[in-house]
Amino acid sequence: MASSARLRLYMNDNGPLILDGGLATELEAQGANLQGDPLWSARLLHTNPQAIRDAHYRFLISGADVITSATYQASIPGFISHLDVSPERARELLMSGVHLAKETVQRFVSDTGPTGQRCPLVAGSVGPYGAFLLNGAEYTGAYAEEMSIEELKIWHRPQVDCVTAAGADLIAFETIPSIKEAEALVELLKEFPNSKAWLSFSCKDGKCISDGSPFTDAVQMANRSTQLVAVGVNCCSATLVEPLLDSGRSLLGPDMSWVVYPNSGEDWDTKHGWLTSGNTSASIPKLSRTWMKQGAALIGGCCRIGPAHIAELRQELKGSHMSAASAV
Repeated sequence: MASSARLRLYMNDNGPLILDGGLATELEAQGANLQGDPLWSARLLHTNPQAIRDAHYRFLISGADVITSATYQASIPGFISHLDVSPERARELLMSGVHLAKETVQRFVSDTGPTGQRCPLVAGSVGPYGAFLLNGAEYTGAYAEEMSIEELKIWHRPQVDCVTAAGADLIAFETIPSIKEAEALVELLKEFPNSKAWLSFSCKDGKCISDGSPFTDAVQMANRSTQLVAVGVNCCSATLVEPLLDSGRSLLGPDMSWVVYPNSGEDWDTKHGWLTSGNTSASIPKLSRTWMKQGAALIGGCCRIGPAHIAELRQELKGSHMSAASAV
């Protein structure tokens, strides 16, 4: 894991870190059939790891400073159930998500040479329990009402253990819909004292996370952790970001930053997938400068945001997708 000082230096140097976009979006653009798959992108860890490497690489050459492992919907029980593999093989597959991302970073650094001055980070993705349920519950968090914090910790522990053991630079707790699940993750993180993480929530509107809790409560809860480097939002419309960050601005601790990576603004339907329409949100590049002024240190995209969007984002915030970023 990257040290806190190393991460902080990297995040504060030359503007915000540029995150990647939707990995599944890019995999589907290259022909992968992920719609309705209970493992989503994580299935390709088993069937086509090269496709994942290639998708990571396209985000890197588009300007991403951080790439996120293909483990959002990965879990030991999920792999055992849907791939009919042993627990040991399931663990290997989950760890391979981080390994593939790290290999791709090494290739990128080798290809760009010493003049590139970019050595991107790898975030190990840990999605919510709701993603395993395959019913869109990561956008409601309703399941958390029936689970204890200890039960949520038991569920997440193997996934967190795998991404840390595989050497991720930090953990991305993402699309978390409930305060209770966030509390469980923050408690669990203490069992991995050398690890740093960001904590990102799915939100229902400009004031509340998906379970209806005020975003301000989420910020205050995150501030209690010394291992979190950022708190924020992902997979919501870009138009919700500014009011959400405004609501929590006065509560953000001095050692905490915002992490922001919205989706395209389209709606997700559990039966039909993404519903395209003309009602997509304002562009992420256009709004990104506002988020940066609000204190966002990590900015990128989520579902339906591809490498071309990330290139535009880097152009907006840093002038060029290949401009020098801090070397780490």
